[in-house]
Amino acid sequence: MLTLDEMAEIHRLSFTVPRPWSAAELGDMATAQGAIDLRRQQAFLLGRIVADEAEVLTVAVHPDARRAGLGRALVTEFLGACGDAASVFLEVAADNAPAIALYQSLGFQQAGLRKRYYGDVDGVVLARKI
Repeated sequence: MLTLDEMAEIHRLSFTVPRPWSAAELGDMATAQGAIDLRRQQAFLLGRIVADEAEVLTVAVHPDARRAGLGRALVTEFLGACGDAASVFLEVAADNAPAIALYQSLGFQQAGLRKRYYGDVDGVVLARKI
């Protein structure tokens, strides 16, 4: 299983805006009430359940392991782990076409738009019923 330091390195390689999360921040999220912490050798997903809603906080796949189905497997596992949640939300940078295509292929639809949420890039809010 990935360590928090390895997760932080994958997050750093995956995201620049907003800034990558530290090992301590990832650890706090992974252990918070309602957290869902899914890890693979070169990828991870952190999410949470609050009341009847689930939220994907971050999905990160090491650049060398992309396009191998890890992100899809993690999101699918997350959907199965959401228990009594009625819906799932996430946000993604509007210019991240591969991630948007993945989420849409799993049944997510646009539910909102956050202008300039990622610096100069809009954040697309996606949602899906479970």
